[in-house]
Amino acid sequence: MKKIFLPPIAVLAAILAFSLWNSHAMTAGTDRWRSQLQQADALMQAENWPDTVAALTKSYEDWSQHQTWLHIVSEHDAVDDAEAMYRRAMAFAAARESSELRAELADLRDQLRLLAEMERFSIKNVL
Repeated sequence: MKKIFLPPIAVLAAILAFSLWNSHAMTAGTDRWRSQLQQADALMQAENWPDTVAALTKSYEDWSQHQTWLHIVSEHDAVDDAEAMYRRAMAFAAARESSELRAELADLRDQLRLLAEMERFSIKNVL
């Protein structure tokens, strides 16, 4: 009788472990990207445009390296929205449009926060 329940319990335990790992990895990744964007915002406020562009480019490259994983575990629309926000932010930085860049960076940081929240292991997300 015990052997009958062992495989389903093992599968459930594996799903739980993956969910917990994914939640932690998503939070760590989005926190890192949000910190990078905060740094770009600070550089923009100091009117250091070359370093602002470099910081955004570095953050976007970091973001891009995780696209496969993000598309597997997250909603495509949320990931695609963040991608578009990154591209708009880089365009605003290249054009030195400080007010538009500041607004876009704030929206992007919030989008990344929501992305992590959607993957957080909680009762709200399970139900």
